[in-house]
Amino acid sequence: MTSKPRAASSAILERDGRFLLVRRRNPPSADMYAFPGGRAEDGETPDQTALREFEEETGIRAYSPQLFATYDLKAHAADGSVSSHFLLSVFTVKADGQAVAEASDDAAALGWYTVEEIRRLPVPQSVLECAERLSVQQ
Repeated sequence: MTSKPRAASSAILERDGRFLLVRRRNPPSADMYAFPGGRAEDGETPDQTALREFEEETGIRAYSPQLFATYDLKAHAADGSVSSHFLLSVFTVKADGQAVAEASDDAAALGWYTVEEIRRLPVPQSVLECAERLSVQQ
């Protein structure tokens, strides 16, 4: 059986070699660290979703979203059925360097992490892959 993916977006903000990650409060990635993001609302473009979710979860108003990667993410239940299916658009964003992030909405906590630190955190594979790719480009 095929499943129709739901649109979702996330946003990557990097400062001085550190990436802003939130610890997810809710499924499908509860208690994992990830870039701020979430499901698209009706009528939203992927970049609008990324900016809205970023601000909701961190309190920072980001701008200049640039598409960086896309992922077709499926999670499976114990019986093998698809429990969630998202088409994730990942954007790099910019923000005021003085803006202070505060966890809210779906974010239980947040922090700034180097790639080495991210490798030791419970993160989706897509997060580690993006962080590693961006760190090589710098």
